[in-house]
Amino acid sequence: MSGNANSLRAILLALGANFAIFATKLFAAIITGSGAMLAEAVHSLADCGNQGLLLLGMRQAKRPASDEYPLGWGRALYFWSFLVAMLLFSVGGMFSVYEGIHKLTAPEPLKWPWLALGVLAFGIVAESISMRGCMLEVNKVRGEQNLWQWFRETRSSELLVIFGEDLAALLGLCVAALAIGGTMLTGNPIFDALGTMVIGALLLIVAVLLAIEVKALLIGQGVDPRRRAELLSFLNDRPEVAEVLNLITLQMGPDVMVAVKARMMPATSDRNLIDAINIVERAMKDQFDDVRWSFFEPDIAD
Repeated sequence: MSGNANSLRAILLALGANFAIFATKLFAAIITGSGAMLAEAVHSLADCGNQGLLLLGMRQAKRPASDEYPLGWGRALYFWSFLVAMLLFSVGGMFSVYEGIHKLTAPEPLKWPWLALGVLAFGIVAESISMRGCMLEVNKVRGEQNLWQWFRETRSSELLVIFGEDLAALLGLCVAALAIGGTMLTGNPIFDALGTMVIGALLLIVAVLLAIEVKALLIGQGVDPRRRAELLSFLNDRPEVAEVLNLITLQMGPDVMVAVKARMMPATSDRNLIDAINIVERAMKDQFDDVRWSFFEPDIAD
């Protein structure tokens, strides 16, 4: 879950960085004729589209609930995140692989290679700023988890996509710099072609990993394991609750739905039982501000 992370800040920072990088890469690709540079330009343009779709998803996720959509539009964010992973990343990756194969079969000498390296240096600086902003938000919520654990367990699809995009961008820029440097040192354009193909493969790998994670959210994933353990501990510690028989959670974008079946402490009347349940639900929503819907069922067995 996003918790206190500011996903909007990370998205806007990445959008500004990627647009500036796209413009400089495209200019350098036209002048130098570098396939790796052109692949990187397409990658940065795809990244700008990524952020646009994520912003659209965040806007739709704020739509209010209705009779037709009783749990709101929160999961619309997962749809747009999945589209980013499958279309923009994959299209960018496949274009880069195609461009690399084309350069491999019909190599062309580089023009103005120092200009290309200068643009890549600018891109590395800009992407590093974007990556730092993203990592600041990720570190707010991952706690003691390493990055791979956070990647697998986070429920913030927009932050997940921005992280994957920034990581792929930084690695791609380094590969492009190495490819152009190899061509400059040896005079052999095969390094540029191979670098372009490596960038494409990198984008495709990132796309697959992101698609796997966001697909789980689309299907209907509960809150992350740490959050579920916190909810379960909270309910078991309540004096009104004798035993939690079952706990079901569902992540709905930034919001959470919770369904509880519990054996309650003995009550002298139905009204007292209802009051006890209401007290627990209010306390739960006060402590877990992302819990928007709660359904509480008293029972003696699951």
